Amino acid sequence: MDDEATADRNTHLQDVLGDRYSLKEELGSGRLATVYLAEDLRHHRQVALKVLHPDFSGPGIADRFIREIEISAGLTHPNIVPLFDSGHRSSIVYFVMPFLEGGTLRQRLEREKQLPVADAVRVATEILDALGYAHDHGIIHRDVKPENILLSPEHALLADFGVARIFVEAAESSLTAPGRIVGTVAYMSPEQGLGDEGVDARSDLYSLGCVLYEMLVGEPPFRGATPQAVLAKHLNEPPQPVRDLRPSTPQELEHAVRKALAKIPADRFSDSREFLQALAPMSLGSQDGITGVPHVLPHRTPPEPTRPWRDEPSGPVGSRSTRADSEAAGVVYVWIVEDNLEYRKTVQELIEDHADL
Repeated sequence: MDDEATADRNTHLQDVLGDRYSLKEELGSGRLATVYLAEDLRHHRQVALKVLHPDFSGPGIADRFIREIEISAGLTHPNIVPLFDSGHRSSIVYFVMPFLEGGTLRQRLEREKQLPVADAVRVATEILDALGYAHDHGIIHRDVKPENILLSPEHALLADFGVARIFVEAAESSLTAPGRIVGTVAYMSPEQGLGDEGVDARSDLYSLGCVLYEMLVGEPPFRGATPQAVLAKHLNEPPQPVRDLRPSTPQELEHAVRKALAKIPADRFSDSREFLQALAPMSLGSQDGITGVPHVLPHRTPPEPTRPWRDEPSGPVGSRSTRADSEAAGVVYVWIVEDNLEYRKTVQELIEDHADL
């Protein structure tokens, strides 16, 4: 679209929005919609206003889109971007969300390429929490990708619930040429890429596995010259192991990513809770996945341990967590001598037992 046509469309959009929203600037545009920074004149706040492209605003499609958005608006969760408003006026279909200055995960990946392990795990667990809530309410996202993960100073939030379904239906009915693949193929599960109508929650978990892989490695698990080539890799090729590309990644984290990216849905995590359980121990490790280093909270010289908190497991000497006499001062010191999943679970129990410290 040339500059003159864009200006005409923005003028028309502002006329349609009237005195409800004032457009400030265009934030970005994709295949489905254009996002604007706007001012909510009624509530005196900045918002992100997403407007569907005209191809998706025709009769029938727009009505289904609004119904889907209304269903998604019922999702109330701290890691799901809330819906402020939506409408269909004069061939313009739009919906309104909070404007988050942290931008998207895609923007952060463009700046940093790879995220610290701790940050990648935090983003993944927060998005898993959102997905689990949505899945419990019978809603599958279908388009989990960095562009749909927004970052605030406190949380990662998932956006665009329900939009992907309408996109697929519209494309299949009127926009798709033979052989064209609909969706974001870099993050698409094998069954979704094959057009399986029975796509379920495990497809979203596969997509998040692709996102987690990219946060750790710096690129999605599969790349190719064409969408068809990428889809073929999703269907037939194993991803290169994460630790081959980033050796500091904890082994348990690599196992979790590999399970999420299983070709067959039955081989993946059964639900988001199981995926979350697999990621939980990683929150206890160092940011770079280095083992055998004591982590002390707060940053003080720890006293000598006085008595064991838990007996060591039978077998070779492995790990011991200790509780110091200074516990009365509100400090717990933990030494990790050897790092593995079982010992991390023990430390997790210790922390949960002392949540008040």
